[in-house]
Amino acid sequence: MLSHIDKKGNAKIVDISKKTTSDRLAIADGEISVSDNVIKQIRLNDNKKGDILTVAKLAGIMAAKSTYQLIPLCHPLIIDDIAIEFFIDKRNKIIRSTASVKCHGKTGVEMEALTAVSISLLTIYDMCKAIDKTMKIKNICLLKKYGGKSQL
Repeated sequence: MLSHIDKKGNAKIVDISKKTTSDRLAIADGEISVSDNVIKQIRLNDNKKGDILTVAKLAGIMAAKSTYQLIPLCHPLIIDDIAIEFFIDKRNKIIRSTASVKCHGKTGVEMEALTAVSISLLTIYDMCKAIDKTMKIKNICLLKKYGGKSQL
């Protein structure tokens, strides 16, 4: 049975009241394919909207903290740490975003890590759409999950 569905098939939030707290970690990853011009603007910090990767990092952090407001049935969490890193692959014209989210709580932070990656990549898209109409966001996935009953 799915944890967000009751016996009658109705949506419900998972009852975590009896779960014990533990250290939780989730790492998510994704990428955006971009043009040479986007990579050049990032390298030279020459975008009229500002420092692309700094703004994208802040957007990802804010998104992770707001995940419970964006995804129905997610619990609000006290997040202990969020780290977002970008890796630029000039040869393949890809910018990779990796987000690591930690908390000590009763439920995991997978959705927060995935949301951080998604929004950081969407922010890059938004800031660069005027110079590159061919960008593609892809391969967003959970790389690691630690804490609770299941590990990845």
